Amino acid sequence: MNFPPLAVLSRFLPRSLFSRLALILFCGLGTAHALSFWLIRLEREQTAKTMMSNYLAKDVAIATAILERTPVTERPAWLVRLQRGNYRYVLGPVPEGEVSESAATRQMVAAIASALGPNYAVTATLPTHPSDAAQLRVHLRLADGTPLTLEMFPSRVPGSAWASVALSLQLLVLAAFTWIAVRLATRPLARLAQAADALRPEHKVDPLDENGPVEVAQAAKAFNAMQRRIADYLAERVQILAAISHDLQTPITRMRLRADLLDNDTAREKFQGDLNAMQELVEEGIAYARSAQGSTEAACSTDLHALLDSLVCDYADAGQRVRLAGSIDNPITTRPKTLKRVIINLVNNALKFAKEVEIAVELGTSDGVSIAVRDRGPGVPPNELKAVLQPFYRVESSRSRETGGTGLGLAIAQQLALALGGTLTLSNRIGGGLEARLSLPVATE
Repeated sequence: MNFPPLAVLSRFLPRSLFSRLALILFCGLGTAHALSFWLIRLEREQTAKTMMSNYLAKDVAIATAILERTPVTERPAWLVRLQRGNYRYVLGPVPEGEVSESAATRQMVAAIASALGPNYAVTATLPTHPSDAAQLRVHLRLADGTPLTLEMFPSRVPGSAWASVALSLQLLVLAAFTWIAVRLATRPLARLAQAADALRPEHKVDPLDENGPVEVAQAAKAFNAMQRRIADYLAERVQILAAISHDLQTPITRMRLRADLLDNDTAREKFQGDLNAMQELVEEGIAYARSAQGSTEAACSTDLHALLDSLVCDYADAGQRVRLAGSIDNPITTRPKTLKRVIINLVNNALKFAKEVEIAVELGTSDGVSIAVRDRGPGVPPNELKAVLQPFYRVESSRSRETGGTGLGLAIAQQLALALGGTLTLSNRIGGGLEARLSLPVATE
């Protein structure tokens, strides 16, 4: 259950798990440390007050005894000597206020009365005016009847000069160990996320280290097992399609021979058309499986402009209207054969629906390269722009090979784009037509 206060609080927390755990753990430890520091200081103040109360009773008894034995004319001089930092003695009448009934005051009065003996009556009153500096007054009378008042002032237990420095150093130690603990706890998650993000059909990822705490080791083992199952599944898929292709070659060849023996030219042409469609479907199915598994081609320095210009020239020699717009002078690091297959698939797909195709190349964002294949064909409905990248999906509902193809051209291009570490996006052009944009995160050299 998500409580509204927690939902509001989560908006102000950092985005990363590391920062959230570090902040929560440090705040908790810092609060506990500050509370312990405050409790120790409170206990120290209470101990100091108890000690002062015991000391005060003895000091009042000594001061009273001195004043009793001192001539009246010399008593004022002794008052200065008997004065302390937080209380002083006053001879003569002093306005008495309300009698204090607090437990601490009663305990102090009882201690003073016990130290003076039964011949002295001791009372305590509160100040008569709020602006009065005295916090409490203790009244008694000397043997000759002279009033003696003990005026007490607020006192604070002095703090040590090094206390704030020690507290700051302790908080720094807490912050350092919090960072280390959270770092050790979240590092395996970061490694797991990086390994999962790097998991691609086109290249093999090194298995995760299975050492460490039990939970981390179990997660690493599960991830490595999943990675092996995916690799085995992809390899099995290619083997199955290769076996199917091999097994279909013989019956397709026999059917071609039998079709050639037909006397009916119309029937022979239909049979040969169907056989060609079957052969094309088998070959493109294998091409899609291999593209999904990835390419073992090594990346190298490539003159992108020369590669695209050679493609345009090949299409021009075949009588196709394909032109190149834009250029990149500096070489890039990529897999040229794989990139060439992607562009060919995109151009062939565009030529099925348009008479003229344009290949536009430019530098993209983040030092990447963008290659756009544009046509002026019918385009694709906006709600099907993502669906056409799926295998065997065709917008043309008649499923005609002449207009819709096998439905694997764009799917193969999509898989090869992922193998290059790039992205393939489709969008309808203003004025009609389709644009297939290949964005490659490669830096120019």
